[in-house]
Amino acid sequence: MAKIGERVKLEILREKPFGLYLDGGELGEVLLPRREMPATWQLGGLVEVFIYRDSEDRPVATLQQPKAMPGEFARLRVVELTPVGAFLDWGLPKDLLVPFREQKIRLELGHAYLVYVRLDEASGRIIATTRLARHLDLRPPPWRGGERVDLILYGKTPLGYKAIINGSHSGLLFANEVFQSMQPGEHVKGYIAGLRPDGKIDLTLHPPGRHRVSDLEQQILAEVAARGGYWALGDHSPAEEIHQELGVSKRTFKQATGALLRKRAIELSDKGIRLLPSSPD
Repeated sequence: MAKIGERVKLEILREKPFGLYLDGGELGEVLLPRREMPATWQLGGLVEVFIYRDSEDRPVATLQQPKAMPGEFARLRVVELTPVGAFLDWGLPKDLLVPFREQKIRLELGHAYLVYVRLDEASGRIIATTRLARHLDLRPPPWRGGERVDLILYGKTPLGYKAIINGSHSGLLFANEVFQSMQPGEHVKGYIAGLRPDGKIDLTLHPPGRHRVSDLEQQILAEVAARGGYWALGDHSPAEEIHQELGVSKRTFKQATGALLRKRAIELSDKGIRLLPSSPD
């Protein structure tokens, strides 16, 4: 069954000067404009299309894929401001409306914003909103610590960056775990660092867990040995310097040096790391 906001295969019913009419079921006949017609087609054949409403609220089909489907988050640019709201470029002939009631802040022409695309049940139109929180899943998350996930950044707090996890839940990347410039709407790969009893989700850009620390231990030992047995890097070093040298957070670095200290592989001072004679090769 054809529905607004879905990609479906529809039967070609007839041709008219302005395009092909497709069998839209309960939607009636749906026009595929001539400029959208495939190179080859036949009456009774099927064509895969995305269905939305045109400027006169009529169902219309397109072969193109929008930049974001209903139910998805995306960073889209404002291309027009009108008395009813802001219009975004979402890759289709008709731009996507963000009504004023769906604007958390007033959108500006030429700027790009992270939005959620949805079907407005009242009007039957596809619209976008910048009120993201109301579309995040509040149910217990399905992930476990250490799982790799897709993240979309959508805000910054004094603690760090808020991120949408796999298009559904919200989590936090702590500021001391981030060592690069990041912008709202940016897509990055991350990991579940921890799930809190209150339902909040901690995130990290690096694989967490003992395996990561063990690899880092060997990396530190090799680096100290290559420097003649001493490295002026330690707890006193800024987090940015540690990340630049080893690509990890200061917390992970301290976990690794602490493990090496317990193994009597190194000694730590307020100036750096020294390799002990008994250290393994």
